[in-house]
Amino acid sequence: MTGALRVDAVIVGAGFAGIAQALALREAGVESFVIVERAGRVGGTWRDNTYPGIACDVPSHLYSLASHPSPAWSRVFAPGHEIQAYLEKIVADEGLGSHILFDTALSAARWSGSDWAVETTGRGPGRIVSDHLVLAAGRLTEPRIPAIPGLATFGGALFHSARWDHEAAGPAGLAGRRVAVVGTGASAIQLVPELARLGARVTLFQRSPAWIVPRGDHPIDAADRARFAADPAALAAHRAELLAEGEARLASRSGDPVESARMRGVALAHLARQVADPALRAALTPDYAFGCKRVLLSDDFYPALASGAVTLEPSALAEVRGGELVAASGARYEADMIVLATGFETTRQPYAGLVTGEGDKTLAAHWSEGMTAVASTLVPGFPNLYVLNGPNASLGHNSSVLLSEAQAETAAALIAERVTAPFAFPGPVRVTADAERAATADIARRAALTPWLTGGCANWYVDDRSGRLTLLWPGSVSDFRARLTRARREASPALQNEGTSS
Repeated sequence: MTGALRVDAVIVGAGFAGIAQALALREAGVESFVIVERAGRVGGTWRDNTYPGIACDVPSHLYSLASHPSPAWSRVFAPGHEIQAYLEKIVADEGLGSHILFDTALSAARWSGSDWAVETTGRGPGRIVSDHLVLAAGRLTEPRIPAIPGLATFGGALFHSARWDHEAAGPAGLAGRRVAVVGTGASAIQLVPELARLGARVTLFQRSPAWIVPRGDHPIDAADRARFAADPAALAAHRAELLAEGEARLASRSGDPVESARMRGVALAHLARQVADPALRAALTPDYAFGCKRVLLSDDFYPALASGAVTLEPSALAEVRGGELVAASGARYEADMIVLATGFETTRQPYAGLVTGEGDKTLAAHWSEGMTAVASTLVPGFPNLYVLNGPNASLGHNSSVLLSEAQAETAAALIAERVTAPFAFPGPVRVTADAERAATADIARRAALTPWLTGGCANWYVDDRSGRLTLLWPGSVSDFRARLTRARREASPALQNEGTSS
């Protein structure tokens, strides 16, 4: 590729995972890298999601990079704009801006036999040749638009919660507007109370209710912020405490009978305290196992519904007829605006069809029955490729940033070995198809009896093509880190001449 930019590594995406990867490469002594970012700013999901009430549901001090703890978080659960500012500050403080190709999208990446030929569109160089390719685009990037008959006939404002229309749905323009919100996931329970507070007349279409536990959010005391700023050890101890609390939640989310029953009781008591009407309370009570879907945190969702400011339609939106919305129950509603809080294409990564490995096979073809990888990171048939925030790299009990950072450190170590000592590590990073099959079987075995597969719900953790758990890691953070350590051995030079099959 004559005239192409030449680097040691290309990182796709400038969200948490991509920034973590850039920092890890630098720490490992690798400076020849670029980050390809399709937008004009860093931040990933925190750049894209700007709906009213957006905030993290992981404690702020844990939803941050271990290498860059911040004593300045304003609340226990940071609002979205504060997380965005945190990521932008890291980039500025570390001087990473010169490595980022903004407004540059990946259009193709092909393994040539010795390196990756990367094609881009937008403002970037167009062509990049790189020894290593890191996919850090995340799983919450492409909004899922449900196939609702007649949706295109709706004449009012229509948008996904991750593409908030601030012109049509700004604070000044919501009062008195009839707003239909479709979905009751993590985004919906944050934005619905805010819409009601701004005076919108909200109808909420609920396909199935969520298990919701108390959030307990509050401003972080100024004295605590000052203490953390003055004493990094105190901040580290607080973060360690939050990590331990998160790890303890794994039991209730993964089906431990005692802990699941206890947390189910906590959720039901929370519902009973906040919703007095028995009919509404019944409509908001899940009929599936605790932990089967993502457990949500809120102290203001139930009160918004109980106040009468929000109308709950306890069935899905089945059809749109112009300005009339028809529920699966047969109920009909008029609306001026539809907000689709319907999640993301989590199990089908949008970049997969753009990446071609050995044997002219795309990553999408390799993942045709669901995402797979060794230690959630390395894929057979795709040498020198590292997937962050992809297969089985999410958590339902703790901060997924912890997993992304661990993956980034592993990828950086493998890349640095070959950059700094090419004679000691003469071949590309490889894992075998047998290693991936064993890893996939291990996850299936560990997930078999969990509520994610047996709890009686449909969730975004499971790929509908295979019925496998492909999003969640079925264990602890420490377990994930240990698996990455083993993966480094599986990608050792001893494997390099074995070839791959897929």
